[in-house]
Amino acid sequence: MGFKCGIVGLPNVGKSTLFNALTRTAAAQAANYPFCTIEPNTGEVGVPDPRLDKIATIGKSAQIVPTRITFVDIAGLVRGASKGEGLGNQFLANIREVDAVVHVLRCFQDDDVTHVEGRIDPVADAETVETELMLSDLDSLERRVVAARKKAAGGDRDAKALLPVMEAALACLQAGRPARTLDLSPEDREMLAGLTLLTAKPVLYVCNVDEPSAATGNEYSRAVEAMAKTQGAMAVTISAAIEAEIAQLSDAEEIEFLEGMGLHEPGLDRLIRAGYDLLGLVTYFTVGPKEARAWTITRGTKAPGAAGVIHSDFERGFIRAQTIAYDDYVALGGEAAAKEAGKARDEGKEYVVQDGDILLFRFNA
Repeated sequence: MGFKCGIVGLPNVGKSTLFNALTRTAAAQAANYPFCTIEPNTGEVGVPDPRLDKIATIGKSAQIVPTRITFVDIAGLVRGASKGEGLGNQFLANIREVDAVVHVLRCFQDDDVTHVEGRIDPVADAETVETELMLSDLDSLERRVVAARKKAAGGDRDAKALLPVMEAALACLQAGRPARTLDLSPEDREMLAGLTLLTAKPVLYVCNVDEPSAATGNEYSRAVEAMAKTQGAMAVTISAAIEAEIAQLSDAEEIEFLEGMGLHEPGLDRLIRAGYDLLGLVTYFTVGPKEARAWTITRGTKAPGAAGVIHSDFERGFIRAQTIAYDDYVALGGEAAAKEAGKARDEGKEYVVQDGDILLFRFNA
């Protein structure tokens, strides 16, 4: 399993430039005018993970298959979008379909690139977009709560279970707070997710800075980081312009370019790691002569569920999982040596898969 991130923000903040760089394509038109993105562009990239390369070398795998992440470039939102302003509700609907929101904020000055609000203030930009999402959620939830109350009064069990979560979310929104800030049990949070509220989705703020600020950030990005901290959200600083340049380079040129900019890795790598943390995702591996492959699961997934990511038959017929920790696999030089050293364990149905585990599933066909 991978995950889908919707790239949102006001017009002309660098969303499409970042999308193009991340997906190594020119699929999204990056132009200096509002609404240059009319249909949401979608692109997939392999998740960079040096561990996968290492185990493939040890396992003499013929092919390397990374897990993948999907980015959706969604058109710029503007004040009044919840009421249909700009390109409005069409794009709010696109946001409902993603797992997390990557909110790009303009943290650079450039007189040649217009700002739809006529000023550079990324915190205010974030508040503008958040307000539109909350207004859309309020409009939707107010109508749904009325219907749910009627069903609950009529004895509908599902409505009775869902109504307290809906009312808590409604009160939260009415107080001017996004639904994701609610303190809920895991069961209630699952029900909240089922409501597909825009403000219930986890948010990662991306501070799009100018090239000289890529390594250290600037006053704008630091303001965003402070805002994110108060929300319990995450923020990363990236120069979309630099990422666009990196996308055109060979591996050797990329390393030299990054060193020259005082950077240790592309912004994509930081963005992926932040996204994984945001959604509570971990990676396990399978390795053999044909391929070494990475698989993404939610933190806390038990072995049968992890097997089901490969194929549903693996989960239904699960018997056990041979498990080798990544560090043991690398230190000992592979599966055979790990077995000899007693580092290959047979785990059952209750085993919680850990990040970096190398697994071999046994199952009944």
